[in-house]
Amino acid sequence: MIRFLTAGESHGPQLTAILEGLPAGLPLTTEPINHNLARRQKGYGSGGRMRIEKDQVTITSGVVRGLTTGGPIAFQLMNRDWANWEGKTVDPITRPRPGHADLTGGLKYHYADLRLALERASARETAMRVAVGSCCSLLLHEVGAVVGGYVANLGGIEAEVPALPISELVARSEENEMRCPDPIAAAEMRELVKRVRKAQDTVGGIVQVVAEGVPAGLGSYIQWDRRLEARLAYAVMSIQAMKGVEIGPAFDNALRRGTEVHDEIFRAADGHVVRRSNNAGGFEGGITTGQPLIVRAAMKPISTILAGRRSVNLATGEEEMTVYERSDFTAVHRAVVVVEAMVAITLAAALLETVGGDTLDQVKERTEKLRADQARWLHEGVQAAPYRWQIP
Repeated sequence: MIRFLTAGESHGPQLTAILEGLPAGLPLTTEPINHNLARRQKGYGSGGRMRIEKDQVTITSGVVRGLTTGGPIAFQLMNRDWANWEGKTVDPITRPRPGHADLTGGLKYHYADLRLALERASARETAMRVAVGSCCSLLLHEVGAVVGGYVANLGGIEAEVPALPISELVARSEENEMRCPDPIAAAEMRELVKRVRKAQDTVGGIVQVVAEGVPAGLGSYIQWDRRLEARLAYAVMSIQAMKGVEIGPAFDNALRRGTEVHDEIFRAADGHVVRRSNNAGGFEGGITTGQPLIVRAAMKPISTILAGRRSVNLATGEEEMTVYERSDFTAVHRAVVVVEAMVAITLAAALLETVGGDTLDQVKERTEKLRADQARWLHEGVQAAPYRWQIP
């Protein structure tokens, strides 16, 4: 079972994560992790914090001579901004900012200084999710699965996305500051962020993450909490500022007829059972179909707004405007990397639950056998027989 924990505050000395459950023998260095940490920091409209931090992770356990041991992997990420805060007296926050966890955190934990809620609720924590997710992506890659994402919509500007492998779409997305595979839409998005910044406002959008090469048969309908698409939705909704998740074009499907939506099944010339559409987003009954998995996440506009919002000073009881804290004007392009991470973590966990294995070789061998067994079952055909219900 894959599980992980993160610790640390936004302006504290460091962030920490512990990842448990990866098999032994997986090649792992800090290079691919740091690559994704750098991706998380890039994008037009990012705030001043990203100019301070140059995220570089240190692995302190669970990896020996470049290979995982099967034991817990510990990550450490130092906050450069800590030097600007250490030993300084900072005024308490008593005016909760709408959209943040300031007021709800204060209500729950009775903070006299709402900054305590800010520090832990901050999206700075997602750096450690990216570190963990990078490791899980490496495991998926070993069995032929690839996870990648891009900005599909920013503030109502919809990208025209060609039908290409996700690896090529990601490569195109990384060529511009908006992390969008459509260069025309990317240019429009950049201009929108420029206008939003001038207006001292923020803008949200939609992230699309695709996983290709994921075996069929992961997940289960046996119990509600084993449905894999539900687990993916839970994982993605746990990311700061995410307010909606759909699998495939789910909300568009809801407005169409069943004959227009459901993916018909065909027998190909080579005998394989295939589908010619993927409106289900790679799932049926909470189980992967073997088609690309499509996860779309709706991110609200960043809650910290330069122009300020009306609030109440809890120390005086007076209505006042919020005080601006350093932030982004948009973070949708940066959130792509975090959604990729949470999808990879969830899929890696589902893979290991299905095939098991304590070593990488065992996981790869069993995944190959899973695919071979499924192909043989489909090729040989089902021996149909009547079923009689019987109560013991």
